[in-house]
Amino acid sequence: MSDTTLPEARQPVGLIIAAVAVVLLLASLGQTIVSTALPTIVGDLGGLDHLTWVVTAYLLSSTVVAPIYGKLGDLYGRKIVLQVAIVIFLIGAVIAGLASSMTMMIIARVVQGLGGGGLMVVAMTIVADVIPPRERGKIQGIFGGVFGIATIIGPLLGGFLVEHLSWHWIFFVNLPLGLLALVVIGMALKSKPDRVARKIDYLGAALLTGALSSIVLFTSLGGSTLPWGSAPMLALAALAVVMLVSFVIVEARASEPILPLSLFRNNTFLVTNAVGFIVGLAMFGSITFLPLYLQVVKGISPTGSGLSLLPMMIGLLGSSILAGQVMSRTGHYKWLPIAATGVLAIGMMLLSTLSTTSEIWQISLFMFITGLGIGPVNSVGVTATQNAVERSMLGVATAGSTMFRQIGGCIGVSVFGAIFSNQLAAQLGSVMPAGSSASASFSPAKLAELPGPVRELVMNGFVNALHPVFLVATAAAILAFGLTWLLREIPLATSLRKEPEADLAAEEAAAAAMTGGPIIAR
Repeated sequence: MSDTTLPEARQPVGLIIAAVAVVLLLASLGQTIVSTALPTIVGDLGGLDHLTWVVTAYLLSSTVVAPIYGKLGDLYGRKIVLQVAIVIFLIGAVIAGLASSMTMMIIARVVQGLGGGGLMVVAMTIVADVIPPRERGKIQGIFGGVFGIATIIGPLLGGFLVEHLSWHWIFFVNLPLGLLALVVIGMALKSKPDRVARKIDYLGAALLTGALSSIVLFTSLGGSTLPWGSAPMLALAALAVVMLVSFVIVEARASEPILPLSLFRNNTFLVTNAVGFIVGLAMFGSITFLPLYLQVVKGISPTGSGLSLLPMMIGLLGSSILAGQVMSRTGHYKWLPIAATGVLAIGMMLLSTLSTTSEIWQISLFMFITGLGIGPVNSVGVTATQNAVERSMLGVATAGSTMFRQIGGCIGVSVFGAIFSNQLAAQLGSVMPAGSSASASFSPAKLAELPGPVRELVMNGFVNALHPVFLVATAAAILAFGLTWLLREIPLATSLRKEPEADLAAEEAAAAAMTGGPIIAR
């Protein structure tokens, strides 16, 4: 593998880690800052049926470009690719801040996501370039904490800006942080002196983009905008299947596939990404709907609803850092995702019991438990995957981990949004006053205008519509818990240059004998 950075002895590692932390904070805020502002945005620009698109548009575009960024980083170097991603992200943020319609907002979020998709992928790969696997556990735990901080700072900052300025500023606030990231990246990283002769699998990328887009559109529109059995929905389902099959065929023949199929014979890559997909589905669903519950049902202000997410952040931050310390001290990690997904299932089950009379301390406890379950999954997954593949595949493997987690988020927000909208329409169809509907500009301000008895019925209907969302998330967490037991642990290497093959030769040979073929394409 040709290094994309200088040898680690000459690297300003501390500055690089600081640069990566700033970039991850920027990317995380792009996902979380809109949550508490969603009721105000949809009240201003459109109806509740558009709510999930503000989140989904960002998640979808950032997902489909992740593998491309992995390849571009290998070809042109991490520094220039990361800087371009930051600039694209900031352009999208400016367009979103100037949006005057929901269509313009969705387009802006797509552009922002096209940049955001590269921020996490390239930043996490940079860490693998300069930090040995054993030490990465600790660093990834800290980065998981950065995401946890963004989980609370994003909604809190979003709520504060909505209350004291306007929702437009939740996007403009990205500008100073993005410019800081550009400066730090420029100081910390050295440009790649030469280019690696590699090819970008554009056909594979196009097929993957089409397949993922079809899947998310299918889950977003089904049952709310279009009937599940309608011709457009059936066409989307067929298109997704055709493109997925075509993608597999193309990847099997490509000289440098954008997502090598051999990775799926790697137990660590397969299991950690399956778990990451499911946890992403549950995580983004809960983060999207909890502020809505707090504002609509509990009457908490946008700023207050953001602050109310603090217990989830504390749980996520603490468990992520603890998991990182455990990995670095012991070199082992298998039991961490098992414990985390079990706790996550308990947290989601508790959230499914929320009602109009739930006490704030109960809600806080449930969110804290949920955060404990989310925290270790990402840091363990990325660290374990980077430890299990050859250095020449670090970029694409890291991109794959990010992609599957983001796919889970895309589908989770879409599916949960469809479940919630359908349930809300069923609950409130006969309650709302004449001339209004459950999906029309549903915001705390409009709820306050309703007569007392009607408002009470609407809040009960809102809570009842949320219960299936968290029950589905509970089932997903239980499935993830079951999958974690299939993970075969590879002790974390202590040297940056060391490949873990030798230590596992006997295990891989035995596994290959049982399955009739190689288990890990290394």
